Parts: sequence; C-alpha cells; structure tokens
Amino acid sequence: MEEKPRILIVTPEVTYLPEDMGNRVNYSAKAGGLADVSAALISALFDLGCDVHVALPNYRSIFNGQSTGAHNRELAKIRRRLDDERIHLASDRAFYYLHNVYSGYSDKDLKASLAFQREVMNNIIPRVEPDIIHCNDWMTGLIPAMARQVEIPCLFTIHNIHTMTSTMEEIEDRGIDAASFWQWLFFKRPPLNYEESWEQNRIDFLCSGVFAAHYVNTVSYTFLREIVEDRHAFVESRLKNELVHKFHAGCATGILNAPEPEFNPTVDTKIRYNYGPKNHREFKAKNKRFLQKNLDLELDENAPLFFWPSRLDPVQKGCQLLAEILYDIVSRYWENNFQVVFVASGSYERHFHNIVRFHNLSSRVAVCGFSEALSHQAFAGSDFLFMPSSFEPCGLPQMIGGIYGTLPIVFDTGGLHDTVRQMDTEQNMGNGFLFNVHDSAGLGWAVDRAMDFYKMAPGIREQQIQRIMVESVLEFNHTRCAEEYINLYGKMLKRPFLV
Repeated sequence: MEEKPRILIVTPEVTYLPEDMGNRVNYSAKAGGLADVSAALISALFDLGCDVHVALPNYRSIFNGQSTGAHNRELAKIRRRLDDERIHLASDRAFYYLHNVYSGYSDKDLKASLAFQREVMNNIIPRVEPDIIHCNDWMTGLIPAMARQVEIPCLFTIHNIHTMTSTMEEIEDRGIDAASFWQWLFFKRPPLNYEESWEQNRIDFLCSGVFAAHYVNTVSYTFLREIVEDRHAFVESRLKNELVHKFHAGCATGILNAPEPEFNPTVDTKIRYNYGPKNHREFKAKNKRFLQKNLDLELDENAPLFFWPSRLDPVQKGCQLLAEILYDIVSRYWENNFQVVFVASGSYERHFHNIVRFHNLSSRVAVCGFSEALSHQAFAGSDFLFMPSSFEPCGLPQMIGGIYGTLPIVFDTGGLHDTVRQMDTEQNMGNGFLFNVHDSAGLGWAVDRAMDFYKMAPGIREQQIQRIMVESVLEFNHTRCAEEYINLYGKMLKRPFLV
C-alpha cells in the first residue's frame, strides 16, 4: 500500500504518549509491563512515520495526580512531535475516579472494562476509521468480535493470561450491542442461540479476543509454542485450544518486547558512572563499589556480584530455588567474596531477610525492596543477574542485563529461551547461562558456570562482555519491535477477510 494504514492501538495502560497529540497532560496509567510496552510501541511507530492512534480510558484522577518537573522532563526526552490529535480518551465514571488502573475488585474492574470497550466500539472506532485495530489483553477482549462485524482486521496481543467473564445481559446493559456480533464471542459452553445464551452462558474475554481476532500474538514465540504444546498446566484448556487453532491456521506468532531506551548505561541518569562497551571494565567496577558502599557490603571491585531484579514471586519467578541454595553458594565461593543484591518486593522477601539474619550474611547479601533508581544502579554494578522463572511470556531484565554487561542466569523457557544463548567463549558466542531442569540443583549448576566464566582471564571476560553489550543494543530495541509489528500489520491487510 502506498497510503499508510491507519492503526488504532487499544490499551488500558500506558506510561507516556508522544508529545503534541492535541494534549497538555502527562498520560501515565500503569499496572504492569503492558503500560511500558504500549508506550514504547506507540512511540516507536511514530518515530517510523506510521499513522497511529491510541484509545485509552480517561483516568482523570490518575492523570491529574501525575508528578511534574524533572519527571515530565525525563519523559519528554522520549516523546515525538505530531501534527494531529491522535489520543482518543474513553469517558465514563467507571474509571474517572480510580487511583489505580485495576481496583482489585473484579466487579469494578469488569465495569471499567465494559465502559472502556463500549466507548471504543461506539465512538472511537467510527471516529478514527482505522485500517487495523490492535487490542491488548482481556480488557479489550470483546473488540475483535465487533471488528469482525465491521470487517476491520484486528490484532490481539496477549501479554498475560489473566481473564474475566460476563454475560451478554450484563454486556448489553453497559451499552454494548453484543447482539450484532455475539456469534464471534467465546462462551463457556457452546451456545444454542442468542436468546438461550443471553442470561446464563458466560463469555470469556481473553478467549473471545483470541477467537475473533484476525491475528494473535504473544510476547515471545517460544511461550506461544509452549502453550500450543500444552506445557503449562496453568493455561486453561479453552485458551490453549483457541491458540492451537490460530497457530495451525497460520494466524499466531510471537513478537518480543524490548526495554525502554533509558535502560542504557551510556545515557542512564540513575547510575553513578555512565559507561559503554569500550570502557565497561573500569566503570562497572566503580559502579560496583558505589553499590557495595550504599548497601553496606564488603568493598571489593573484584567480588562477583549477582543481582535479583524481578519480583519475589515463587509461583512464577523461581525465587524459592535461590532460597534453597543461597547459603550454599555464598559459602562455596566465600573466598571469592561472592555477593548477592536483591532489589525486589514480593511474598518471598521475608524469607531472604531471615536467611541473611540466621547465617549472618549481611556483608555478602543485601535484600532491598524495589526501587527504580537502585535497580538501575544494580544493573550497572553487577556481573550477573538471576532470572530462574518457571515460565516467562517475555521478560525484560535478561535483555537489560546484556545491555549493561550483566550476564543473565535463566531457566530455559519462554522469552528467556528466545533471548538468552549459552555462553561459549571458544566460539565467541552466547550472552548468558541457561539451565534445563527447574530445581535448585539446576540453578546451582548455572551459577557454577557463571563462576567459571568469572574466573577466566580478565582480558577474555572484557572481550566477551563488550561483544554482548554491542549485540544486545542492536537486538533488543523498540525500532526492531515496531518493525515486526508493522510487518505483521501489512501481512494482515493482505490476507482475505473471512467472516
């Protein structure tokens, strides 16, 4: 197409929007990684000259409560100027007075979702007249069915597998004309007809998005394959089955997210000493000493420093594996002054505090609640990072680690499989250390491999880390991510539209 397709991105979360989109407000409403991904994709699409619009709930209380001054100046660095008004705010009392994107109450979150989708369907889509609609997660899961009805190709992106359900009675009571596209919704049991299903047969929002969308993507290809191959018991069978159908029809893929541009040690304003691939050895050592001093660890720039960057969640993130072996690995490498820094919050935080107190490890292990600034400094000052997730739709810390010359130790799954390759210094390949059995012995084995690397001649390590930093910047960036989405949009527009 010579004329650029008009893209409408529908998202319940975003951390910033490009400048001069007909607004004077700092739009930021974040509950998780979807906000960062949405903001980055929109900004990168602008940078590439795309005709892109965004639909977002009008979170009046959240937007009005945004900080100003230095925070806004920092955001302005990554904004792009536009000529037209491209922000389309959905208006309803259901989210005017929210102080967080999600209230924590399922009934309130459902009402907010229905109000948002009603405004997108009834007002925003007719006003924008998009060529492509790009929906994200369960809060937009009904829109692909409406897009089928009006024959607009729709991409549905799954960032996480949380979902909600409702009935057509409740959906229509909120002002959505579900009767016009009910046959494209995914019901908990096969519907006999509209009337029979109206009151009792509940609709799954996430499955509806997958079922009705023209195309579906997850945020890594391997995570999609794992769902299709039934390797995750927590994925409900109905979602798995719908993704299997899409996958075998050639209508599902994976596109990796990418870290924000601010995650780069050459420009990072949150670290003490900036550095790049060529001078990383000197300045990572200085950043390490700065971090050690601030956290009351033993001052030793030659100490191998390991960093835990993710929330301390034993269901997904694998922190219990490290808890089982923490004392053992610190003891095994005591003469090397082995150190660990946690910058993370979560249910397992108290367990690590208890381990440190019981074994008197405070000079070797620092357990800190999450802090954005401290997390940046830990990326800059550490040699390795832990990410032994049992499953990972995408993951960003392992990518950020490579950019900072902090090599990831990961379980071989999902987005970690797609972004981390086993270190092989003889072949001048790899960017981290993977283990294949999700237990504490597997993690311990990977730590030993990391220590083998750390004990190599400094010149060999310096050469490998320089290579990894350069490769990571080139591989993990938003331009690459946006170009993959643009290619997917083009593929969708070329496909025959089958209703």
